[in-house]
Formats: sequence, structure tokens, C-alpha cells
Amino acid sequence: MSVREEFDDWAADGRDRGMEARHWHTAKHALAAMPVEGGESVLDLGTGSGYALRALRETRGIGAGYGLDGSPEMTRNADSYTDDPDIGYLVGEFGSLPFVDGSLDHAFSMEAFYYASDPTETLSELHRVLRPGGTFHCAVNYYEENVHSHGWQESISVSMTRWSAAEYREAFREAGFHVASQENVPDTETEIPPESAFPTDGFERREAMVERYRTLGTLLTVGVVP
Repeated sequence: MSVREEFDDWAADGRDRGMEARHWHTAKHALAAMPVEGGESVLDLGTGSGYALRALRETRGIGAGYGLDGSPEMTRNADSYTDDPDIGYLVGEFGSLPFVDGSLDHAFSMEAFYYASDPTETLSELHRVLRPGGTFHCAVNYYEENVHSHGWQESISVSMTRWSAAEYREAFREAGFHVASQENVPDTETEIPPESAFPTDGFERREAMVERYRTLGTLLTVGVVP
């Protein structure tokens, strides 16, 4: 199944809103870390329900916001959630971004980058479309150090790339980015039941669930175009 088919089904089932609720726990911290100034343009790669751009418009006063997704149904849903004329959603491929060189100020991606068919090509494209000084904030929960995410590939038909933190840094640098920072953003909002409730929610031990959400959380890698 293609990315388009997989996530068209998700959008039709209303799972775009479910992803928004789950991702917001750490996405809001990643968005707050972006050095966005009023009027600047932002690309949201793998936009899903489009919540990131709506939040940046409300809290940071961004100018043009572009939400790109491989699923037409996702973009249709996202478009229906706002009437803001400065936010637009479009269907596109991560490896062939429909923007001219140096035309965007910042880019963001939450739980979508690893769906790229060629992630190194995607980084090169992001480097191309961002202006000097522009940033790419890449947030993922599916990565090598997060052993609790390794089984996710079995539940989805789309091929996923599982890099380590070091591999993310190296790939960013090879694409021409300066790696400004990399950190684990903890999810402090997902409720963790008491020890007596385990095994539960796919976790055999409470310690494993604490590690997954409170310690590993979301890996956020920030690249800057020199």
C-alpha cells in the first residue's frame, strides 16, 4: 500500500484528529522552540490534520503556512479545519518539494519524516528550499534508541526509516545543515497507570512505559541552513 492509500484511510476514519491529540504532548514544545518571527513562512512536512500551522499562526503570527502531505484526504480534512487564507494545504512528495530555492523561512515535521521514500533526498530538498538561516525542526518517536517503537513497522504497510540519533545528525550534516541541537522531549501528559495495573497498553512493566514517555519521548533534531 502506498503512503497515499494508507493515510487516506486514516483520514477517512478520523485518525488524523487522533494523531493530533497524541502528538500534541511533545509537538507543542518542539513548535515553541522554533525561532519563528511574525510574518515568516513555514512548511509543515507531513501535515496530517494541519494543527502545527494553526498553532503557529495563533501563537507566533507566522505569515504563509504550507502544509504538505502525501494523502489527498489528509489535506482535504486539514483545509476544512481552518478558514485562514494564509494557510494552505497541498498534496506532494517529500523528495520533490514544490517551492523555489531559498523561498521558505522554516520547516517542521512531526512523526512523518520517517515515511519519506528517500530521507536523504528529502533533507537535500529541505536544504534547497530554505533560506540561509532557515531551520528544520524534525520530531520523531520512531527511532533506533526508542526500542518501544521498533514494532510499529509491523502494524503499517508503508516502509519506515528507523535511524539512530547519531544517524539523524550525520544525515543532516551531509545534506548541508548545521546541527544546532538534538534532544529528547519527554511526554509528561500521557497517563501512566500504577504498577498494579501492568501489564497494560502493550507494556509488560511500568518501568518500560515510564522510559518510553518520560525519558525517551520525542527525538527532536534541529538543522540550520548556513
